[in-house]
This record gives sequence, structure tokens and C-alpha cells, in this order.
Amino acid sequence: MTPSRADVRAEAARLVAAFVRAGAEPLEADILLPADVLLDLYGEDIRARAFTTRDADGSERMLRPDFTVPVVQMHMADGAAPARYAYAGEVFRRQEAMPGRAAEYVQAGFELFDEGDPAAADAEVFALFRQILAPLELRVATGDIGILAAAVRGLGASDRRKAALMRHIWRPRRFRRLLDRFAGAVPPPPGRAEILAAADPLAGAGPAIGLRSRDEVLARLEVLRQDAEEPPLPAAQVGILDDILDIRGGATGALERLRDFAVDLPSLDPAIDRLTARLDALSDRGVDIATLEFEASYGRTSMEYYDGFVFGFYAEGRPDLPPVATGGRYDALTRVLGGGRAIPAVGGVIRPGLTLALSEVAE
Repeated sequence: MTPSRADVRAEAARLVAAFVRAGAEPLEADILLPADVLLDLYGEDIRARAFTTRDADGSERMLRPDFTVPVVQMHMADGAAPARYAYAGEVFRRQEAMPGRAAEYVQAGFELFDEGDPAAADAEVFALFRQILAPLELRVATGDIGILAAAVRGLGASDRRKAALMRHIWRPRRFRRLLDRFAGAVPPPPGRAEILAAADPLAGAGPAIGLRSRDEVLARLEVLRQDAEEPPLPAAQVGILDDILDIRGGATGALERLRDFAVDLPSLDPAIDRLTARLDALSDRGVDIATLEFEASYGRTSMEYYDGFVFGFYAEGRPDLPPVATGGRYDALTRVLGGGRAIPAVGGVIRPGLTLALSEVAE
């Protein structure tokens, strides 16, 4: 049976109370948000699913698709001091491609801003969610976007190519296509070599159409020319990247594999140190890190503002359900919204409608 709105709101209030007991300050976030800047922070998936409208002055607005971005915006506007926040309310996302999924549902969340020990903060948030959700016996998944980012930064490629890969870390198919192209595994489109070699590649092209000027088209062709002249990525490095993406299993075993890869790709070392510190902090909070599921590619299809630790809680045997809870680290987001200030931050959200539904099944 689908829980009533009143029951979902009561469950959300229960979750917020648990977060407040953990030291969080309750807050209210705006429902209608400026879309021009914030949409770019969410990434492709949310941009395609956001409900947008326009004010009388023509500025674009949207119904909030999640809480983290507006909470960070509010916090950074008041400074960058350490803080803990709890909240609950509706979020709104179009669901045309997902039959049966609600376009409006309630989230309850917890955000931690702390300049002290990031590993301890990650462990605090994860352990809090784990404790709250323990009665539901959910499957837990963890990952670290920072591992893949560190591997990309260590590739033997131009800054331009590495920047392109970094932009598409959250889009696995595009990332794969780029990686294959940079490795020389994909031939260029027919006719590209001839166009790039021409003294005037636009000669005889006819009248200009579209939004790009002639200079913009020529600038893009120059980028393609430089890329064509760059040697392919070393096969050994591509192999390491593929091996990293294949990592899935217990966190301690994953850590050992990553240490092996770092021998040939030392750019991994700082990210491995952060993972080691996090696992130690989780162990100190009673988490069995040997059995904790770690997937190096986990989180790559979620919010694009996550840049470190990521986690999710799932109902075992219910692939039809979205995750019951998700979260992660988003240090870079505070820099973007901080106007020159920044503070390390990590948090997560729980869907009270799902915790209620699963609790009824368990009973």
C-alpha cells in the first residue's frame, strides 16, 4: 500500500529529528530556484528532468530538483563556517522515461560542512545513515569519484584531452567513446583528415547557417587539428583505467588493487591516501570494511557535483525501486557557490516514502 502524504511527512519529521539529535540545525530551503546557474551544477540528467518556468522579467526559474545545491548556496551566502543542517520537503523531477516514478516526492537530508578531518566527516555521515536505516537491512554501495579523477589526471595526454575526459566522468558512454578515440581505437569520421588538411576548410561551403560564426567554426577545426596531431594514449595507461573501472568487491580488497595500480600510475596516490583514511574512520565507527561493497565506477550516473566519497542504500531484490538513500562529498560545489570561499562538505538524503513502504513490507 502506498503511504499517505500525512504518513510520509511524519516519517520525514522523524528522520529530521534523528539528524537534529546528531547535531544538525533544521532549515527550510526555497522551492523555486534561479535556473540559469544552478541547472549547470546538476548535470545532464537533472537538466533534462527539471520543471522550469520564467519570471515576468524573462529570468528562468525551476522547482528544486534536490536540496543539496540550494542548501550549499544558502550556507555559502552566510559564510563558510563549519555547520550541520537537517531538512525535509518535496523535490520535483520529470519522470517521462521512468513509468511509475513520482514527479514529486519527499526527501529528508543531512549536510555537514567541516574544515577539520574529511575522512572523519565522511564516516560520520555514512555511519549516521547506516544507523537510521539499519532496521530495513538494505544493501549498501560505496565508491569514490576522486579515484577515477586522479587516474585521468595522471594520463599521458594533453591538458585538453584530460579536461574533456573529466567533463564526462559522470557520463560513462561518452567517457568510453572519448577514451577509445584518444587511444586510437576508433578511426576518425570519413573526410575529416581532408578537411583538416585544407588551407581553407570552409572554401565552397556555401552561406553560413546556424548559430556559430565563421571564426568559431575555424577555432573548433583548429582544436580538432591539434587533437589529430597528438599521439594516442599509451595502451598500458588505458588498460589501468579499464582495470580501475572494473573494481568491485570488498573495500579492503579494492584498496589493495588500487595500490598495485598506483605503482604504474602514481597520480592515484593522494586519492588512495584519502580512501585509506576514510576506511580507517569507518572501521572506527564499527563498519566492517572487509565486506563493505566498493565499486570504483559507482556514482558516475548520479549528481555531477559529487567529487569524492559516494554511497547509496538499496532494497535487496527490488531493482524496480530507486535508491532509498544516497549521498557523497561535494567540495568543489562549495567553491563554485562560495564567491571565493570554500569548505569541505558531505551529506546525503533519504526518501521517507520508501522507508515507510519497506517498513510495512518487513512487518
